[in-house]
Amino acid sequence: MRQGYVYIMANKPQGTLYIGVTSDIIKRVYEHKNDFIDGFTRKYELKSLVYYEVFDEIAEAIKREKQLKEWQRKWKIELIEKQNPKWEDLYETIL
Repeated sequence: MRQGYVYIMANKPQGTLYIGVTSDIIKRVYEHKNDFIDGFTRKYELKSLVYYEVFDEIAEAIKREKQLKEWQRKWKIELIEKQNPKWEDLYETIL
């Protein structure tokens, strides 16, 4: 059994969003913050962890990631603001 995480990165409140899945959220967000990962998050400077969910198994996290990626942008913003209304970077809270 391997834990999984779904997370959302942003560049500013209600800005560009990226939804990802990982088994090591601390490492993965660190990689985003330090531009170790080429692509979308680097291009749009998505450095702020604004939302995450924890799952007992990685398969559950993958299923949830796919679900969230199908959501309307408005629903994603509402999800974030329900848990994190100030769009604070949550990275320090998971260290």
